[in-house]
Amino acid sequence: MKSIWPLSTVVIVLAFTIAGSQAYQPQSSGGIPVQLLVTVEPKRGSDVPEIKREDVMVFEGKNRDQVTDWIPARGDRAGLELFILIDDNADTSLGTQFEDIRKFIHAQPASTKIGIAYMRNGTAEIVQALTADPAQADKALRLPLGIGGANASPYFSLSDLVKKWPAASDRREVLMVTDGIDRYYGTGDLSDPYVDAAIDDAGKAGIVVSAIYTPGAGHFGHSYWQSYWGQIYLSQLAEKTGGEAYYLGFASAPVAFVPYLDDFARRLGNQYFLSFLAKPEKKAGWRQIRLMTEVHGVDLVSAGRVFVPTGP
Repeated sequence: MKSIWPLSTVVIVLAFTIAGSQAYQPQSSGGIPVQLLVTVEPKRGSDVPEIKREDVMVFEGKNRDQVTDWIPARGDRAGLELFILIDDNADTSLGTQFEDIRKFIHAQPASTKIGIAYMRNGTAEIVQALTADPAQADKALRLPLGIGGANASPYFSLSDLVKKWPAASDRREVLMVTDGIDRYYGTGDLSDPYVDAAIDDAGKAGIVVSAIYTPGAGHFGHSYWQSYWGQIYLSQLAEKTGGEAYYLGFASAPVAFVPYLDDFARRLGNQYFLSFLAKPEKKAGWRQIRLMTEVHGVDLVSAGRVFVPTGP
């Protein structure tokens, strides 16, 4: 025998269903356009499935934003501007890794332009402007000075590089090679203002920063305490800009850069331009965001916040 619900019950159920579905609908109009570079990272192995626009969700808190575009960084959108930023305070033993760096440079596709810069006294000394000729970038590599105190703060140098870098429609990324130690501010503080400033500068410019740890010259080069905080800062910088931080262990020099550079190259090959509509606000500012997908076995890696201009 059929059971028949009272009309009032049906109305309540329908109302609840409609309200619930509306709560999870993305904003369809009136949002502020925002673009973000996203890396699709496999949770296991190296195979990355194809991700489509409808697979991607963007949230500001509990509110879901409308995704307007999801374009793979391939074909006519494969362009990449990459600066390799080397710490002049690094120990000269870094020279043993140069062959690995050179092979990485020559392995990049024609759509990639590479620049070489050195961190020195808080500035970025560009010794090779962005070039599509790998031989030119290769030739610009030189041993670091290896002199303690040669770099006031690696984060000053990163901010300086960002400010010197003209805006472009291509991807823009930095690979820092440094111990991450802030010799200007000191260590032991999770709220280093110069790290925070570098994160803000890179974030506003849409630049993704990755880093390879290498020991510095002098006492700091083998100080567990200093190296610990240096690697914490590099991890924080990479995490908050959507990059990756690579290190072997505290105060330990990598045996080889090859595994790091191979992983970095894989990340570059699995990136997308994400466009979405952020919620309009009266004031410009940073917005915390979360990216999600129902595609199994992958993470969507990006900056955890975006700078959104004022709404209409």
